[in-house]
Amino acid sequence: MSTLATRAEKYRDMIIAAQDYIWENPETGYKEWKTTKYLEEQYEKLGYTLKKAGDIPGFTAELDTGREGPTLLILGELDSLICPNHPDADKETGAVHCCGHSAQSAALLGVAAALSEDGALDELCGKIRLCAVPAEELIEIEYRNSLIEKGVIKYYGGKGEFLRRGFFDGVDLAFMVHTSSVFTVRGGSVGCRAKKISYKGVSAHAGGAPWNGVNALYAATNGLSAANAMRETFPESDLIRFHPIITHGGEAVNAIPELVTIEAYVRGKTFEAIEKANVKINRALVGAALSIGANIEIDDMPGYSPLYNNKDMMVMCRDAFKSLYPDEEFGMTDHIGTGSTDMGDIAMIMPAVHPYCAGAVGKGHGMDYYIADPDKACVKCAAWQLEMVHFLLSDGAKLARKIVDNFQPTFKSKEEFLGYLDSVQLHGERIKYNDDGSAEISWK
Repeated sequence: MSTLATRAEKYRDMIIAAQDYIWENPETGYKEWKTTKYLEEQYEKLGYTLKKAGDIPGFTAELDTGREGPTLLILGELDSLICPNHPDADKETGAVHCCGHSAQSAALLGVAAALSEDGALDELCGKIRLCAVPAEELIEIEYRNSLIEKGVIKYYGGKGEFLRRGFFDGVDLAFMVHTSSVFTVRGGSVGCRAKKISYKGVSAHAGGAPWNGVNALYAATNGLSAANAMRETFPESDLIRFHPIITHGGEAVNAIPELVTIEAYVRGKTFEAIEKANVKINRALVGAALSIGANIEIDDMPGYSPLYNNKDMMVMCRDAFKSLYPDEEFGMTDHIGTGSTDMGDIAMIMPAVHPYCAGAVGKGHGMDYYIADPDKACVKCAAWQLEMVHFLLSDGAKLARKIVDNFQPTFKSKEEFLGYLDSVQLHGERIKYNDDGSAEISWK
């Protein structure tokens, strides 16, 4: 155990207070203004100079040891989910931190506090960049589309957006600890494509003359049924998941619905698997519209990249944990989870790892999720992260340098990666009806 890790405990009250404040003030992605303001004030009290995103929430702060070495990025997420039936959900918005991000942000504040002390950096080399990052939960796609249309953001996820804005320029490796019910690290998680689907019909009186209309709701329900019929065609090894929600289903019960909108993900283990599944699903969705003479607009956007945790950093996570808590259980597995995180975007270009910290109970994203043990979820988490910092950047940053030298990125640069994301964006109507009764269709 390093002396650096022991510094977290003295900030327990501050860390727990931060967890309580963020839990009680949940905000969804790109709306985390109260949370950002609160954390900015806490960091500035500790003496940090912040680089603020400005027109979106979030910021970074950097520490320089004064000794040459790699730059390590440590992240904490700001946003909540929406779960209106959770007892602690915001009464107006339904927002609640049933994802654990409140504890993550509080733990990162504890890391910042410990690192700000005199002598904390004495045994370390390189730089440490701390990041309070917005918008990890990929929800409210229509709202994020409105930000894209205004030119505020380009990508749905906060990490991809911060990457684009240069907040991670010069970083060599990264980690972020997510709150869970166990201490563990696994091989990674699936990526996803985000979709907005708009079925377009013709309104008419639903009782008096329904034959004068084209029912967009029927087209949508047929499309979802057709997409469901594709499920057994997806190889199990690809870990494909397709899960849509209808966000708008019509205007009035006595009018044929002329517009129905759907948000959905297509998840998969690799970019190739996601692309193949997405083409099949689009074909089913378009075919349903064509079958009753409706049209369909599909906006395909890059969601999150598959997360491939760096193997050397996985070992580092385990070893750092066991050096602090030798009697506690820690799991390490090659398992690929079927949730998605934009930490995968970071891992495309640098070695990264995304372990899990105990302290929560209940179903993730569910109404019974709570931070039951804030000492584990926040204080122990901060100590664990400080131990990981020590493992990576002490001894001339020997371990961090080895990890960086051995890393083979999926994309050679930020620019190449962002170029790929831009290449998978597809928008527009997928059917053109001709005057002679024929139609031209596209699902790619």
